[in-house]
Amino acid sequence: MTNTVRPLEPSDRAQWEPLWEAYLRFYETVLPKEQYDLTWSRLLDPAEPMHAFGAFNGNGRMVGIVHAIFHRSCWLPDWTCYLQDLYVDAGQRGKGTGEALIEAVADLARQNKAGRLYWLTHESNGTARRLYDRVAQNSGFIQYRKPL
Repeated sequence: MTNTVRPLEPSDRAQWEPLWEAYLRFYETVLPKEQYDLTWSRLLDPAEPMHAFGAFNGNGRMVGIVHAIFHRSCWLPDWTCYLQDLYVDAGQRGKGTGEALIEAVADLARQNKAGRLYWLTHESNGTARRLYDRVAQNSGFIQYRKPL
């Protein structure tokens, strides 16, 4: 059964939220419910540089999500697209769902004439890294964070 990938709509909130929560659990992160509301409103606001897609199985059940953010760069004349969050239901992994979600963001980035699409993952995320190593190039950069 092939999954359909499309931009998320307001009526998708009830299916998006459990996948978002599972993604946060994977990264051992807890956010207040107010942040869920803010994130959802930003993802659907056409004035925001944020976008979201869902992958839906043949029964209409959402089985994966991806969020992307466009921003400027000092290194490129065009927009840069950051694929911030990607999550696929455990039962759907290895079936092309993650790759289809990445390709949906790549298509959006091309449509918006972005000069680069990039993302991060944790070094311990072996399942995702196998996919990423197949569909993209590892830049070799290491991320640091300074608490504010």
